[in-house]
Amino acid sequence: MVRVPFRAAADRVRHRLSQLVRTKSTGPGPDSPKADRPEADSAGPGGSGPGGRPERAPKDPRAPRGGGAAPARRRALRALGMLAVVVLGAWLGLLAVGSVRTPVGPMDTNMTLRPSLTGGSKINISPLGALELDSHIAPLRLDVDVDRLDPERSQTLIDQPERFSNLQEEVTRDVASGTRELAVRSCVAVVSGAVALGLVVYRRPRRALAAGGLALALLAASGVSAYATWNPKSVLEPKFSGLLSSAPSLVGDARSIVTEFDLYQRELARLVTNVTKLYDATSTLPVYQPDPGTIRVLHVSDIHLNPAAWHIIASLVEQYEIDVIVDSGDTMDHGSAAENGFLDPIRDLGAPYVWVRGNHDSPVTQAYLKKFENVHVLDDGAAVNVGGLRIAGTGDVSFTPDRTGPGGNKGAARLEGMRLASALRDQERAGAPADIAVAHDPNTARETDGTVPLVLSGHYHRRINEQLKLGTRLKVEGSTGGGGLRAVQNEKPEKVHASVLYMDRSTRRLQAWDEITLGGLGLTTAEVGRHLPEENLKQGGPSSPAPSPSSSSSSPSSGASPGRPAARPTPSP
Repeated sequence: MVRVPFRAAADRVRHRLSQLVRTKSTGPGPDSPKADRPEADSAGPGGSGPGGRPERAPKDPRAPRGGGAAPARRRALRALGMLAVVVLGAWLGLLAVGSVRTPVGPMDTNMTLRPSLTGGSKINISPLGALELDSHIAPLRLDVDVDRLDPERSQTLIDQPERFSNLQEEVTRDVASGTRELAVRSCVAVVSGAVALGLVVYRRPRRALAAGGLALALLAASGVSAYATWNPKSVLEPKFSGLLSSAPSLVGDARSIVTEFDLYQRELARLVTNVTKLYDATSTLPVYQPDPGTIRVLHVSDIHLNPAAWHIIASLVEQYEIDVIVDSGDTMDHGSAAENGFLDPIRDLGAPYVWVRGNHDSPVTQAYLKKFENVHVLDDGAAVNVGGLRIAGTGDVSFTPDRTGPGGNKGAARLEGMRLASALRDQERAGAPADIAVAHDPNTARETDGTVPLVLSGHYHRRINEQLKLGTRLKVEGSTGGGGLRAVQNEKPEKVHASVLYMDRSTRRLQAWDEITLGGLGLTTAEVGRHLPEENLKQGGPSSPAPSPSSSSSSPSSGASPGRPAARPTPSP
């Protein structure tokens, strides 16, 4: 058997079909076989068939319609096939080796180019969400994944506020360096991917190299388009997704914090220095002098991601010789896993740390804090013996990270307070009554009236001292974070509040407390005010001025007032 090559056979068939089409279009010749067929003899005049209708030659559906249409269509299909190979190969190359890991300021990022119909840039901040920028118009999108916040570089910025002034230049240099490296790597990636896929599809080195050249040309054209349409103002109008979409106020914070946090840090650094003088200032305050056996509790609340708070707390722990720290919640702003690193300084504060969840803290925050050896997380009325006291508490029932006001569901808060009160009664019946209860929302704390001598709370960002009807004393602390980082963008940031509670070691009852107030931005003063509960005043004490038992102030004044001693402002260095 004689084997005919497929291409030769196809050419013969194509040639025969073209001859057939030409023959039918010009009519049968004198030597055509059709002239001898009997049907031709019966045709009517003028070459018409029976009935006088003109006879039409049947069309072969497999025959090409024109002599030049088929090659043009083949060329178009080949070009489209080459373009598909180039695009797919370039995309696979970018996926394989087209990304660059580079530090940008205190962040570790991963930069990648992706095919796109609209262009632009996308910054992924896991797990908070992402923001998209209309930075350019090109068939390529720049993806920047923020992998993590480097703790060492971040701590350096916190410890050295003067470095914030160079942060913008540092970020610009890092982005430029990363972009150059990404451009080189992307060129290699698209050319390699297109050439590799071209070899697989065409199996001809020349066609594969042509695919690589076309891929490089397309990448260069995309780069020119991106450069020509670059929009630097797009950073001012980002589009948020994920958790970031529910917190658009972060945009304003980012703009102002970068420019103002260095000043805020410098002022608070001076105040932290002043804290070392607070302990001496209390020695001349009237009425109550704590003895060495007194249990000293530091009450803090509503830090809201302000890193300066840890310096203040550490100074107070050292100067007041604090036995236990009680945090009544809202340590975070959004309760995300990305914020957890902010909590790490708690390990080094030098005292046990009792914590309850606030409405800005999440179960993720709570789970992270449970890993710390010196932290006691209280929830659902659980109690712990720490620092010579028995403390019980519960976390906030709501999680509202996008809320800035104290509002909320009072009904749910009161119901949680009833559950806490029930747990306190059960503990008392079991012979282990609590000395202090802790709840973030004052509406929850009020429901414990009559079940515990002292209940601590926060949430309102202002101080409240109140004797409840059944004898329980409610103490609501202000914001130890001065309202958090959001306050930095305000013209009048909140003052920093904390309180030192003096508990009798034998009776484990509150004997006195010092309210410590540090001025906010531009208010470089540190104040301490001494306060006593009513029962101590009734027992009789030194005949010196005593504070009003119900006095309540969000920022104690430096002057004397009826029923309370004068608070001594500590001068700035």
